Parts: sequence; structure tokens; C-alpha cells
Amino acid sequence: MKTLLRPALSLFALLTVVTGVIYPLAITGIARVAFPEAANGSLIVRDGKVVGSRLIGQNFTGSGYFWGRPSATSTMPYNASASGGSNLGPLNPALSDMVKGRIDTLKAADPGNAKPIPADLVSASASGLDPHISPAAAEYQIERVARARQLDPGTVKALVAQYTEDRQWSIFGDPRVIVLELNLALDATSRQ
Repeated sequence: MKTLLRPALSLFALLTVVTGVIYPLAITGIARVAFPEAANGSLIVRDGKVVGSRLIGQNFTGSGYFWGRPSATSTMPYNASASGGSNLGPLNPALSDMVKGRIDTLKAADPGNAKPIPADLVSASASGLDPHISPAAAEYQIERVARARQLDPGTVKALVAQYTEDRQWSIFGDPRVIVLELNLALDATSRQ
């Protein structure tokens, strides 16, 4: 029995050290050298202070801000430790009620807006943390934001264009607007 147990425990200890300590440290080190911004959370820093991440949305509700895609995380919106979709199917009445509530909120915030509401303003992403919206979702909100900030809509539209990212490598995904950076730029523009 001793001849079987000793090699098994030795192999277990070796694999634990290799896969549980050495490998994670090596990969973390390589990531920090090769992709320093991403390895540290793609943090956005303004005036020496971390204000958010390019990877996790934030809950903007003021009329002078662009609103992001709804969060599916429970109790606290955009809670990274609770990432995950709602798992509500398309025929679930709870999902229908949530979407209707989001539509009502958007219409109440901008009653004169007759444009069709883009789907990403009323439906959460699979992670519930999506930090981007589509250019159409940003376009839908331009008039409300410009009016609330007393800015020319053309100025706001130019900021939306500036903070719109193209498809990754021109082939993957869709164009998207970085909500946090756009709102930070709006704050800077309003202060001028």
C-alpha cells in the first residue's frame, strides 16, 4: 500500500504546484507584459482616479447622460461578481414585463422622441455587464442628452461619432459606442 500511496501523493503535490501556482503566475506575468492594460482590468483613469472599466458597464440614469444597455445582475446593476443573464425565455411574462417597463422609462425620459427604440436599450446582454451600446441606441438618445445639457445636438452627435468603435479588425462584431467614455467626454464638454 505504501508503494502505491507515496508516488500518488508526490504526483498530486507536483501537479498542484505546477498547475495551481507556477502556471497561473507565468500566465499572469506574460499577460502583464504583453497586454498591460487588459491584464489590469482595462481601467479608465481621469485626474489620477479610477472611474470605471472599459469592460463593465455603469448605471447612468440622469437625463444628461447616455444610458447603457440594461444590466441583468440582481439587486445592484452592473455588479461584476453577479455576472450572468436573467435566463428568462422569450415567452416568459416576466421578460415581457421588464421590456415594457424599460420602454416606458425611455418614453417618459424623452416623450417627444418618435424614433423606434433600439433593442439593446431594452434587453440585457448575456453577461449583464455590457459597457457598450449600438450607434442606433446612442442616436436615439442624442436629443434628450443635448436638451438636458443645453448643448447643440450636432456637438453631442460628434462626440458619439468620436466614441464609436468600429468592428474588431474590421470583421468581427458590430460598431459600438463606449458609454462611460462618451459620458466622461460630455462632462468635460459641459464644463468648458
